[in-house]
Amino acid sequence: MKKFMDENFMLSTKVAEDLYNNFAKDMPIIDYHCHISPQEICENKKFKNITEVWLYGDHYKWRLMRSSGVDEKYITGDSSDYDKFLAYVKAIETAIGNPLYHWSHLELQRYFGVYEVINEKNASVIWEKANKALNDGLTVREIIKNSNVKAICTTDDPIDSLEYHLKLKEDTSFDVKVLPAFRPDKALGINKDGYTDWVSKLAEVSKKDIKDYGAFLEALDSRIEFFHSVGGRVSDHALDYVPYIEASKEEVDAIFKKALKGEKVSFEDETKFRTFTMKFLGKKYASLGWAMELHMNAKRDNNGRMYNKLGPDTGFDSVNDNEVAGPLSRFLDSLEKEGSLPKTIIYSLNPNDNFVIGTLLGCFQGTEAFGKIQFGAAWWFNDHRDGMVEQMETLANLGAFSTFIGMLTDSRSFLSYTRHEYFRRILCDLIGKWVENGEVPNDMELLGRITKDICFNNANNYFGMGLK
Repeated sequence: MKKFMDENFMLSTKVAEDLYNNFAKDMPIIDYHCHISPQEICENKKFKNITEVWLYGDHYKWRLMRSSGVDEKYITGDSSDYDKFLAYVKAIETAIGNPLYHWSHLELQRYFGVYEVINEKNASVIWEKANKALNDGLTVREIIKNSNVKAICTTDDPIDSLEYHLKLKEDTSFDVKVLPAFRPDKALGINKDGYTDWVSKLAEVSKKDIKDYGAFLEALDSRIEFFHSVGGRVSDHALDYVPYIEASKEEVDAIFKKALKGEKVSFEDETKFRTFTMKFLGKKYASLGWAMELHMNAKRDNNGRMYNKLGPDTGFDSVNDNEVAGPLSRFLDSLEKEGSLPKTIIYSLNPNDNFVIGTLLGCFQGTEAFGKIQFGAAWWFNDHRDGMVEQMETLANLGAFSTFIGMLTDSRSFLSYTRHEYFRRILCDLIGKWVENGEVPNDMELLGRITKDICFNNANNYFGMGLK
């Protein structure tokens, strides 16, 4: 029987142990998609206690607490930080088999030197040890540096001033790259409440008089150029559905003008607007050598009562089952026909789409990058062992496994870099099992190179980071 979460945790073969300890473990991290705050990095935030860094804003953990019957006052309510901490400690005892059980232990071990099993009996010891580490100077930047992170791509609205990215760019005391990622979801949300207000803000920051669709596109173009000047090299799109209905620019202009009057448009017209705008953006990204991330098939804000109380991104989302194959193929092909398909990373929250993505990759590859069209890492509800293995096995079965750009956190928590360790252990175990079964040669030079590439080198090259 193995010891709980020892140094060879999740490594079931000697090859897996060798790959992890000699090739994967010490590779740097490029976290190319996350939701952490550049302001908190810039200001080197110090947390007052473990609850603030461990639970604030982490809707993964909030969701588990609700599933364990915890009252909302201990999750997002006005209970004390210790009571919230204790509520989570009790909840995690219900979560064996959930990746949160492993992540939470890894977070305590790696950042706070806490190796006690998380349970109510150990709660006070964990609280005291973790808070001592924070009081002794464990700040945001220390967490990042201790995690061997070399680059971070945050998620930023087109109207963002990028004030803190600019400050970090000039800060010679911190050598981690913190780069903006262009997230134009609000630009595409033509039927969302507050859309005209957002367009007004876009007009202000871009210094464009947005009275028609042409001016709207010019404003987006100027913001992309601004992001590029600050170091942005990637965009990100949350596509609840993949839009594709072709329309002329004149037709889309009429749709946009209707929205500017505060009127709702039909779903068909919304899809036409989104399609034309996405194609415009894709061409722009390609011209600058950017990568485009497409996150698909999330069903957001299912609980209307809680959405009205807490807003979005608070733990009430789920997997969607919208059609992907047809519209995604047409979208990629429309850009490919014009020689304007950018490097693209495709994620679906629905694992039923894995073979759709895995086979579409091979239809649109190019020489612009090693693995130009990527099958994105197992995402959100899929970033557990089974989901990661399924994603990697699908890629290996249908494409070029060694071109994979690896893991990202997609997180709002600074402690989530342990997810890279979790992924690397699963990666090494998968390869080790292939060797054990005689499916792959026991060539450590080859396997070590592949492991290092997936952990860091491929992403470094794909995004043009130039890191050592």
